[in-house]
Amino acid sequence: MTTDASDDNCGGNKRVLSIQSHVVSGCNKAACFPLQLLGFDVDVINSVQFSNHTGYPCGWEGEVLDGSMLGKLVDGMERNGLLSDGSDSGRIGHILTGYIGSESFLRAVADVVQKLKSLNPRCRYICDPVLGDMGRYYVPEELVDIYKSTVLPLADVITPNQFEVEQLTGIPIQTIQDAQRSCCMLHDMGVSLVLITSIVFPYARSFGTAGATTDPFTPPLNDSISMFASRRQYRAKSVQQSQIMGQSLEDKTEYTEEQYFLHTPKFPGQFTGTGDITASLLLAHTAHSDDTQANLACSLEKLAGLHCKTYSGTMHAIVQRTANAAAKKKPCSSSPEMAKKVASRELQLIQSRDDILDPPRIFIARRVQHNGDKIS
Repeated sequence: MTTDASDDNCGGNKRVLSIQSHVVSGCNKAACFPLQLLGFDVDVINSVQFSNHTGYPCGWEGEVLDGSMLGKLVDGMERNGLLSDGSDSGRIGHILTGYIGSESFLRAVADVVQKLKSLNPRCRYICDPVLGDMGRYYVPEELVDIYKSTVLPLADVITPNQFEVEQLTGIPIQTIQDAQRSCCMLHDMGVSLVLITSIVFPYARSFGTAGATTDPFTPPLNDSISMFASRRQYRAKSVQQSQIMGQSLEDKTEYTEEQYFLHTPKFPGQFTGTGDITASLLLAHTAHSDDTQANLACSLEKLAGLHCKTYSGTMHAIVQRTANAAAKKKPCSSSPEMAKKVASRELQLIQSRDDILDPPRIFIARRVQHNGDKIS
């Protein structure tokens, strides 16, 4: 079934302001195509513009946008009525950000988000807080505190990987319970929906068993990556309810949380751009849900469970197609040949058009309880 982006949750429009890294050749510009394919208009600001991604053996050329230039670009859009159409809903319904390499640019992004949310209070901010992976930072470590203090309180949705969650919360993720505690801390910072895009659990400690299993909740040893989604939904209490319950008038909210888990097979090697695609697909597949609707709690299982299954199936198909193409390349040692090998791992995004429009239903998203147990 083709995903159709509705207008309900973005104030009457499907326009996205995407602030992402861009490469001339390759798929490190991967967020835009899936969104356009799924029916969104995308206004693109390139946080960096490089000849190719930084994994190539002969380096790269290009420029990095600074915070003042970002402000000028947004000011130009505002002067020409491209941020607001004069209605109460604003012109932009979603903001999507990815790699940000400097403090000044990250603070400027926060200013842009605040501006757009003031023009459209229902504008959603989907933030991929790119910090690094596999124990290594890609950006200055000082950005962690800015994300925690300034950016995450503005975000509606975040899509960190395991390393990034651990840096943002200080909690090493060894078990599902650790993932739950981490998500709770991120919710406390103001984020409604957290998708941890990739977790590698120590098998025995996380699941308490050894050997192969047919239980879809339990990943096979050493050959899977797990995804964990957590959503906190606040419900406003009436003043009368608060008074009856003996609470202060300032304490008029309560919330529920629902969490889902799944695992997908790992493929050998590294594939640049998967985080950008995951964030853009999550934006698209959750755009139809209105946080203010009374029935959100009832539909949350469909939202998290179905859409975990949806974008993991799409991502699996894209990476599998790319891995199969890369496997055809012979081993090499010279820089030109190594560059060709790296190029063979550029994501097969255009070739995966049908998998974006009609996601393969491959994996099962399982709801988990607050003690980490599964709900079948």
